[in-house]
Formats: sequence, C-alpha cells, structure tokens
Amino acid sequence: MAAGRHACRLSRSLLAEALRRGEQTLMKICLILAVLTQSILSCAQDVHVRVSSDVRTGIEGTKEFPTIQMAMDHHPFPGVRPDGKAARVFIEIAPGTYHERVIITQNHTNITLLGMGKSPEEVVITNSLNAKQAGGTFFTETVEVNGMGFEADNITFENTAGNTGQAVAAAVRADRSIFKRCRFLGHQDTLFADYGRQYYLDSYVEGGVDFIFGNATAVFDHSEIHANAPGYLTAQSRTSPDQTTGFVIMNSKVTSGIEHGEGSTLASKEVTSLGRPWRSYSRVVYINTELSADVTPQGWNTWGKTPGVPQAFYAEFKSTGLGANPSARVPWSHQLTVADARAFQTKRFLAGSDHWDAETEAAKLP
Repeated sequence: MAAGRHACRLSRSLLAEALRRGEQTLMKICLILAVLTQSILSCAQDVHVRVSSDVRTGIEGTKEFPTIQMAMDHHPFPGVRPDGKAARVFIEIAPGTYHERVIITQNHTNITLLGMGKSPEEVVITNSLNAKQAGGTFFTETVEVNGMGFEADNITFENTAGNTGQAVAAAVRADRSIFKRCRFLGHQDTLFADYGRQYYLDSYVEGGVDFIFGNATAVFDHSEIHANAPGYLTAQSRTSPDQTTGFVIMNSKVTSGIEHGEGSTLASKEVTSLGRPWRSYSRVVYINTELSADVTPQGWNTWGKTPGVPQAFYAEFKSTGLGANPSARVPWSHQLTVADARAFQTKRFLAGSDHWDAETEAAKLP
C-alpha cells in the first residue's frame, strides 16, 4: 500500500510538473504571437516622415530629415494593409525652398509628397540645370519619379535655367502617378511625362517650347497650361497607332504671358501651337478647354519634317476662348463628336487592365 501511495504521489507530481512546463510553453507561444502580431500591425501602417530645414538630425532610422532626398534614402518601408493593399510613405514637407535634386527610384513605390504650406508656392523644389551643362536633356530634371504609385500634393517643381535650352523640372516615369495642386515651372521641356498612366489635377504647367513632352498616358484636368514664350505646348511621342498613350487636356485653360510690346519681332499675337509631333504617331486631345488668343489659327504644327498628311492624332472637343478656331485648323486634325470624346474621359483613358480610378484616388489626397 505504501508503495502504491508513493507511486500515486509521484504520478501527481510528474503531472503537475508537466502542466507547469506546458503553461510556460503556452505563455512563451502567446508572447511570441503577440510580438509577431505587433510587428505585422506595425508594418501594415502607413509611414509618415517629416522634412524641414530646421531638422538637424537626418540620421538613418529617424523620421525627420533636413532634405527631401535624405528622407527618400532613409525613410522606413511600410508593409501591407489588412485589406491586402500596400501601405504608403507620406513625406510631409514643411514650407520652404529646397535647393536640391530628388530622385525617386523604382524600389520606392507608393510615395506621397505632401506640401504642408497653404499653397504650392510655399513648398518649392528647385534646381538650375540645362542640357548643355548636364550632358543631355534627360539629366537635367529637378525631380525624377520612377517608383509606381507616386503622388504629390501642394508642391512646386522648378527648373530655373530659363531660356537656355532643354531644362526639365520633373521627369515622370511611373505608372499610376497623381499630381494634385502642383506647379511645374520651366521654359523648354518643363514636364517630361515619359511613361505610365499619369493624372494631373488642379495643377499649373508653365514653359515656352515643347514644355509637356513624352509618351505617357496622361490627363490634365482642371489645370492651367501657361506659355511664357512663343513655341509649342506639347510634344507627345507615341511611336505606333496601337499604343494607348497620349495627352488629354480637359476642363482646363491655356494662357499666355508672351510680350507683344513695341519693338517685338513677333508677326502677330498668334504664336503658340497646341502641339507638334515629337514622334510620328503623337496624340494630343483638348476637351472643354479655354484657349488663349495667342494660339495659332492652324492649331497644330508638323515639326517641319513630316511629309504629306501627318500620322499624328490631334483633336479638340468644344474648345472655347479667343484661340478656339475650328474652321481654320489644319485639315488633318479632328473636331470630336460627343461619342468620340467619351473615349478620352479620365476614367476610361487611364483605366488600363487593372481598372485604375485616378479620380477616386486623387480625391483621397488632402
């Protein structure tokens, strides 16, 4: 009997020890799960980074930086949101003039630059570099965007090289890009809308020669296109008729600051062309847009090197203003019908195979 009681006590003791160890293991598992859950949740959140000239740290791993490029180089990377969508990095830029070049590489996706001023004039990213200095047009840009899903709001992009040849303020090579309440300032080749779908809303683009150029699929909505010298508003570069690329300027206005004072060598006030073909199948469409008196009656230019009837597709729908002159336009351009114009509405023109809704995404910006 004693041996039996001893065996029973031993069994209970072993069981208690096993349970105790089990509880410790369970607690360890719970702790590990809690840490992992916290880590996942942390990665799933959007990242907010501050840029201001009054920041004196700029050390890798912080969230405050003195320059925009430093913030780009060292910001924390976000993870995936609970809904499966990628989180974003918001770089909040304090009012000021930032004398720097900013390069957003392909691995930096879903970046949002937010100007924290009351207007885009209060946050300026500026540089001065022309093609002769840089060794070519495509090395002159003040800001270069390569990471898809890029957004910018309330910011000025500027190249101050002036009338010295090609000098790009912004080069955009990123699909699903949005610019809202932004300004692009330059002279020749101000905005290189090079690749992917791009949406410009409530924005301002200024230049003199070919100052919106490239082969993106881009819509400029409720924006102002301002000519500061005689020249060409657009130089779109579609290379074949089956490409879905082109520029659509809609619900906007074309303005002019060209001087016509005494002693001017300009033959008339009609010195601005709506566009010319950088490549053979260039495509540009103006919809419900007010045109300055400085727009030539012919509207479009062949660049002097296209024989016969150009292969470019240049069109208008319900242009208004003193520069609207459909009867005088070159015979190979088009005046669209209501049905024709529908194909160039933002939701259809920028949709793509993934059904991107640029208007809805832009509405989410502040």
